[in-house]
Amino acid sequence: MIGGVLTLWISGQYLSVPASIGFIALFGVAVENGIVMVTYFNDRKQYCATVHEALLEGARLRLRPILMTALTTMLGLLPLLISRGIGAEVQRPLATVVVGGLITATLLTLFMLPTFYLTFEKR
Repeated sequence: MIGGVLTLWISGQYLSVPASIGFIALFGVAVENGIVMVTYFNDRKQYCATVHEALLEGARLRLRPILMTALTTMLGLLPLLISRGIGAEVQRPLATVVVGGLITATLLTLFMLPTFYLTFEKR
């Protein structure tokens, strides 16, 4: 959500119905990527000696699927993001939210999720 709000603010756009729909789509992709990571971490715990080793191996092996999910979505929305023609007032806020949000969501998934997992796994 951070990236979506930030990109709306930077681009000078307002929260609208298309932007809200973009947030819904963004939440879906971000949650999917998080579930993929956590599921793989849980799976790797059975085969690795330590949780730290499972996190490193899981993050390394899930890097490509998470980046591919984010990059294909961003590249697919790029024409909507740069459109200026008829209907752009509907398309651009949606694409702005999703592309900006995916950048931060992907970074948070790859770097912060393993840290949070390790913190909560200790408890």
